[in-house]
Amino acid sequence: MRAFTNLQHLRLLLMRVFGRFSTAVIVAAIFFLQCDAVCQEPSSDDRNWDFSIWATGATGEENTNSLSEAQLVSAGVFVGKTIKHDVGSGWRRGYFEYAASLSPVFLQLGPRSLHGIEFDPVILRWNSNLRFGRAAPYIELAGGGVQTNRNFPAGDTSDFNFTVRGGGGVYLPAKSNRGWDAGVRWTHISNANLGTQNPEFNGVEIRLAYHWYR
Repeated sequence: MRAFTNLQHLRLLLMRVFGRFSTAVIVAAIFFLQCDAVCQEPSSDDRNWDFSIWATGATGEENTNSLSEAQLVSAGVFVGKTIKHDVGSGWRRGYFEYAASLSPVFLQLGPRSLHGIEFDPVILRWNSNLRFGRAAPYIELAGGGVQTNRNFPAGDTSDFNFTVRGGGGVYLPAKSNRGWDAGVRWTHISNANLGTQNPEFNGVEIRLAYHWYR
C-alpha cells in the first residue's frame, strides 16, 4: 500500500513538472522574442550543420477522445544538415534541412508509468527566411520509432511503436551561431498492427530546443 501511495505521489509530482515545463516554454519564447540588439540571427549560410538538445511535453488521447488522458515527456539530441540553400523567392524563400534525432529519455506519466528510447531517423524541416521581429518560423515532418519497457498503450499491444509528427515553430536568437527554438507538433504513435491490438496515442506536443550552428 505504501509503495502504491508513493507511486501516486510521484505521478502527481511529475504531472506538476509537466505543467511547469509547458509554462516555461511560453515564458522562454516571450523572453527571447524580446532579446536586445546584441542578439544576432544566424543566416541560412551559417546553418550548414545544426546541433541541438531539446525537451518536449505532450498530452493526448489513447482510448478516449480526451487530450488530457495521457502525458509524455521526452528529451534528446538533434543533428541537422542543410541540403538546399535559399530556395524560392519573396515570402516563399527559405532552405531545406534534413535531420535525425535520438531521445534516450522517453517517459509516460499517465495514465500509467513507463520509459523507453526513441529514434527519429527522418526529419524534414523547411526553414523560412521570413522574420517576425527577431523570430524566424519553420515547419517540419518527422518519423521514427520508440521502444518501451512495457506495451504502449496498455493492453495486448506492442512494446515497439512507430511515430509520426508534424508541426512548426520559431527560431529565437541567442547570440552568434547559437539560438533557441520553440514549437508545437501533432504527434501520432501506433504499432502498425505489430500487436494484437493497435490503439493510438494522438496528442499535442510542446518543444523547446537550444541550437549550435556550424
